[in-house]
Amino acid sequence: MHDKEGRFSVPHVTDNPTSSRFELTDDDGTLIGYLDYRRHENEYALPHTKIDPRFEGRGHGATLVCGALDEIAVRGGTVLPYCPFVPKVIRDHPRFVALVPEAQRAAFGLTDVNQG
Repeated sequence: MHDKEGRFSVPHVTDNPTSSRFELTDDDGTLIGYLDYRRHENEYALPHTKIDPRFEGRGHGATLVCGALDEIAVRGGTVLPYCPFVPKVIRDHPRFVALVPEAQRAAFGLTDVNQG
């Protein structure tokens, strides 16, 4: 991805707690997409992921979800991946399976994922 001057731009995932979402932005602050969450103590319910149509098809959804899951892991949190895209990313990146409580994994189709 390039900025307005043609320089390579690296997307960044940040938490926007006021809006209860993780956001993916470029170096200029342009919002590429977001992952909504509902937090209860240390549990994050993830109901919706949205990527701006201008940026679709470039892997930004997976970048956003992985960045959010990394941050939740650092916080010692758990995840309930209600958005259907999130379990797909977890299957592609099995290190995140441990964030989903074992008793909930079947509900999200994550029981057969090898945690690597």
